[in-house]
Amino acid sequence: MKILDKYIIKFYLNRFIAIFAICFLIFIIQTFWLYIDELAGKGLDIFTIGKFFMYFSPKLVPLVLPLSILLASLTTYGTLSENYEFIAMKSNGISIIRSMIGLLILHIFLGLGSFYFSNNVVTYGELKSYNLRKNLAKLKPTLSIREGIFNDIGNMNIKVSKKYGDNEQFLEDIILHNISDDEVNRLVIKAESGEVRNENENYLKLILRNGNRYEEIIGATAKDRQKYPHTRASFDEYILNIDISDFNNIDLDQETYRSTYKMQKISQLKNSSDTLSTRFEEDKKIFNKSFIVGHSLNKLPNLKADQIKLEDNFINQSLLKLLKNPELYQVNGVLLKADEEVDMYLRQLSNKKKTFFLQQKLINLHKLTINERYSLIFACIFLFLIGASLGAIIRKGGLGLPLVLSIIIFLTYHYIGVFGKNAAEDNFISPFVGSWISTFTIAPFAIYLTLLVSTDRVIRFSLFDKATEIFNKIKLIR
Repeated sequence: MKILDKYIIKFYLNRFIAIFAICFLIFIIQTFWLYIDELAGKGLDIFTIGKFFMYFSPKLVPLVLPLSILLASLTTYGTLSENYEFIAMKSNGISIIRSMIGLLILHIFLGLGSFYFSNNVVTYGELKSYNLRKNLAKLKPTLSIREGIFNDIGNMNIKVSKKYGDNEQFLEDIILHNISDDEVNRLVIKAESGEVRNENENYLKLILRNGNRYEEIIGATAKDRQKYPHTRASFDEYILNIDISDFNNIDLDQETYRSTYKMQKISQLKNSSDTLSTRFEEDKKIFNKSFIVGHSLNKLPNLKADQIKLEDNFINQSLLKLLKNPELYQVNGVLLKADEEVDMYLRQLSNKKKTFFLQQKLINLHKLTINERYSLIFACIFLFLIGASLGAIIRKGGLGLPLVLSIIIFLTYHYIGVFGKNAAEDNFISPFVGSWISTFTIAPFAIYLTLLVSTDRVIRFSLFDKATEIFNKIKLIR
């Protein structure tokens, strides 16, 4: 390695490490404010809080790393160009492109390292932080009730729209779900207001006012279940004692959840994705078959299941045959029953559509995670080329214009990736495109700037100098 390469790499690394540390600290502080509701008021020691942030911090690296590379490369080459060091290099026959080779090789290894880090360290940190959050949520459950979302407390799931009072013990607009041992929700309670009291360390008293209680009845026979599907009872005041004795013996290091897609490595994600895809196709085939077999058209005489085709002409012809014989079929009864059955089938299809959508979304999330870890390698390289080229063009070091440009470019790159990921989750585009769209967007820009900066014209006639010159002329005219 030549002395010039050592000098540029050392100059770059000093800035990169400092910028990475500052950005990482900013994101850590933002994380602290994001999760302060889950940590405050639970009597946690500094060691537990520090362990939470230590486990959570690895997932911030894939977000901080691209921004740090972009800003560090832009300020490095902006400072070198501002101090006319590139002119000295060119007088000795060394071009700007040649000065980038050492750092380009460095960023190739940095990209590969980021892939290894995301595939191993980030997944381990996600495993630890996710389980720690779930265990922390069980401590002091009265404080873990957050507004606007469902919160697990014992075997109950509670949602409130508003909390108030000295200890936030008063609640408004309450919805309660009681999950049975077979994980089926058969009891729903709604109340206009309520109050939480901790009168016993093993029980949480929940006083509900002005509401209704709905419960599904499990009959002994199918006829009983059809006759008495559920019960409803109104109340002025309803008292619930929720068992929270298990909350006093929480092992914060317990790892109950180990199989979410963010915790899995590439090989595990591929296996899980294949398994989910196979199961998804089987579920669609089973539903298709059961829907056809259970259709009311099977009740028509001399009609087999494999002959049923749900087409408009077929249905119209069948209805005409029925309506031509009013002695056997009462027209109003037939139409009313048909209307009820159509509504039933539409609800059935709508519910199944939601289920299939969630299954497809989970598959897409697995594929997105796989592609995102690979795309980060190329993002590190392209963002370096953009930063280095722009730094040489604008000939400005420091944290003024380079900082503004870096933030604009990074936010563009980041939000294109966010929109692509959201679209891929909802199956509007493929997970591959959703993961790589931000990288594909910056790649032509990086190549164009690299080719542009290789010419003397760019160094002598900066685009930003031209813009400044035009602005000054307009100002003089005024």
